[in-house]
Amino acid sequence: MYNEKVLDHFMNPRRLGKMEEPDGVGVLGDPECGDYIKVYIKVEDEKIIDISFQISGCPAAIACGSAVTELARGKTLDEAGEISDNDIIEYLGGLPENKIHCSNLGAGALQKAILDHIIRSLEGDSHITIV
Repeated sequence: MYNEKVLDHFMNPRRLGKMEEPDGVGVLGDPECGDYIKVYIKVEDEKIIDISFQISGCPAAIACGSAVTELARGKTLDEAGEISDNDIIEYLGGLPENKIHCSNLGAGALQKAILDHIIRSLEGDSHITIV
């Protein structure tokens, strides 16, 4: 059902865990399947220097969360904001048709974390979490 890369990211997720004092946090859930992800970013000079995530979900959702951290780390906010569901699926080498929806969790939560960082920057770090 899952290819080797998806299984690797599920069994060995990259950057899994809560981040202390993030510069941005994005949360996204899928009410139909119950998957839930929270993405944390640290930003320096408009570049994502660190990223982590917490998740409750199926193997595909966990793999997608891990993949988005690999894709976004080191990118500018603009570059990271352009990471799409398709980029995640391509990076993982594909997902089963019934698991394609899992890719939107990582990309969507990352975009919300970036927006949260921008709002914090404009409002003097008010610690608003975009849900």
